[in-house]
Amino acid sequence: MADITKNTTIGEALSINPDIAPVLMEIGMHCLGCPSAQGETLEEAAMVHGIDTEVLMQKIAAV
Repeated sequence: MADITKNTTIGEALSINPDIAPVLMEIGMHCLGCPSAQGETLEEAAMVHGIDTEVLMQKIAAV
């Protein structure tokens, strides 16, 4: 299985592990299927939603 990093796009991350969807929704990403979300990295999403990237990555790693 591929690793999910802060540079992984949301679309790629969901393809790698669909079970992270609730984690992303928890930070306010309610439009996981939007075209912009598909090209946005996890780091960019964290910044936009005001969450520390490392905290997000820890939550994703725990899934």
